[in-house]
Amino acid sequence: MSPDTEPTTAPTREHRNVYQPMVMTIADKRPEAPAVQTLQLAFPTEDDRKQFFEAYQVGQFGIYGVPGQGECVFCVASPPTRTDAIECTFRKAGRVTAALADREVGQKITFRGPYGNHFPVDDWAGKNVLFVAGGIGLAPLRAVIWNILDRRDEFGRVDIVYGARTVDDLLYKDELKDWEQRDGVNLTLTVDPGGETDDWKGQIGFVPNVLTEAAPDPENSVALVCGPPIMIKFTLVPLDQLGFAGEDSYTTLENRMKCGIGKCGRCNVGSLYVCKDGPVFTVAQLKEMPHADM
Repeated sequence: MSPDTEPTTAPTREHRNVYQPMVMTIADKRPEAPAVQTLQLAFPTEDDRKQFFEAYQVGQFGIYGVPGQGECVFCVASPPTRTDAIECTFRKAGRVTAALADREVGQKITFRGPYGNHFPVDDWAGKNVLFVAGGIGLAPLRAVIWNILDRRDEFGRVDIVYGARTVDDLLYKDELKDWEQRDGVNLTLTVDPGGETDDWKGQIGFVPNVLTEAAPDPENSVALVCGPPIMIKFTLVPLDQLGFAGEDSYTTLENRMKCGIGKCGRCNVGSLYVCKDGPVFTVAQLKEMPHADM
């Protein structure tokens, strides 16, 4: 089958097994940063859409594919509070993501999901929420941010610390402007030294250092961290120093996954399978996992 071959219509969900994908239509396609795109995906039927959102919880992931090229695993980047379609954001980095990036609006891709566990957003009612993200690591947290903003009166203060290598590498630029203007949302943006532009008005520095300077209050708060492994590693130190408890700090290990259903063994960490027991873990859980250095 050639890369340009369109998927055929999938069987109805009643006859579909875990290996059978849905055939999704690309309803919108947006560039976010160099080599990074967001796809909005429409479901094949109204029944498929309803059943997906009956099951989907924020933080879960999907398996996206192009026939003849394969599949890859990454998060659902849109929240369960917005149920018309789903969105995914990915970086063009290999054969499958290159094939996904080449697809145009109106064309088809395959999708399986949702899989994995989720961020326990309902348990955070009345609490403040801190988001710390680096680069494309904002994609999994974007779904949680919008989930909380769409239910704004249920939560306290929202702090967002987000950084990237350069200004161009910042994702969701229009949404960042939206978040910055919202009451009760404190947005801190930063780029690495040398990544700024002449008109840059944000911070210059690495995310862990900027987090330390921002010093968000840990009282009655939870924290979510996502980004490159090295960024997560060095962010957990100031997070602990600021007083955020390991039981109330979360991250996602979706970069470890391959098949999504615990069959290939790639995501195995000790007795756990990230795609089945995760991808969301607390920092306290990470400390108990062997070789869990993201």
